[in-house]
Amino acid sequence: SEMCIRDSYIFSIKCVSMKKISFLVLILGLYCVTVKSQQRFDTTFTPHIVEPLFDESFAPVICIDSAHNNLHILGGGFSPFARLMKANGFQVRDMNSFVSNREVLLGCDIYAIINPLHESNLGNWRLPNPSSFTTQEIIEINNWVNEGGSLFLVADHMPFGGAAYDLAHSFGFEFSNGFARLKKEGSQPDYFSVQNERLVDHRILAGEIQSVTTFTGSAFTYPEEAEIILSFKKGDISLEPEIAWQFEYTTKTIDLENYAQGALMNYGKGKLAVFGEAAMFTARNITNKNGTFKVGFNSQLAPNNQHFAVRLMRYLVE
Repeated sequence: SEMCIRDSYIFSIKCVSMKKISFLVLILGLYCVTVKSQQRFDTTFTPHIVEPLFDESFAPVICIDSAHNNLHILGGGFSPFARLMKANGFQVRDMNSFVSNREVLLGCDIYAIINPLHESNLGNWRLPNPSSFTTQEIIEINNWVNEGGSLFLVADHMPFGGAAYDLAHSFGFEFSNGFARLKKEGSQPDYFSVQNERLVDHRILAGEIQSVTTFTGSAFTYPEEAEIILSFKKGDISLEPEIAWQFEYTTKTIDLENYAQGALMNYGKGKLAVFGEAAMFTARNITNKNGTFKVGFNSQLAPNNQHFAVRLMRYLVE
């Protein structure tokens, strides 16, 4: 079978046999192209100031991880996130060191880990997907959060869920390491709203945010004490292939009842925000022969994502 190259929500089907097209369209809503699309973060993205700025004496620091082969880092795929946060009063720093001890995170109010990857999976998105973090790092990060730090952990679709699994599991979360999708017709992004009961009421919504849009990620189970924000329902599914974007009729499928794609939790004196999708927190342009398509903050299909991201970071430092 041919590898299906992710081409987010672009309507071109050329690389699969006819008998597989119906499976991909109806079950996953993903499409394949023969030529790989160019995906770049949007350098023209203009952030919105969506909340009153912090007092001048307090500018929280978000440290964005770049030490674990991360797909999204401060100087690359997560630069639109950084620009949004700076516009809303945060400081943003690169964190390019392993967490060999808690002192590494001194000065960080939020430690943001976005799509880590084990070195064995660089250019090789097939199983197995080992942990990006050593046992010692996991202990140190746990202790840092327990003593008052805030962890923002995002692990997208396979293989990133596998790479983050051990760290998330140490807090009671378990990533599915698959490709999660809401039950719906067509190939639109996943729309979590108050109306469809997948966006769960929480004070970070401030009574104003009625929907949040995600763009193909993973799912996870969560401990009882977690507060769910993005909730899956019965009939939503995750496909879990052995090779990323390569799906067969025999690909393992799980129903996502009692799974989530976003959750918050207090942990000792600190907090966690765990999410299963990264594009929702940045802005990208995807270009192929059909044109350029916007994914994330810059998408018309995600009008509330900027506000949601800022409210989320403010919650982590309250």
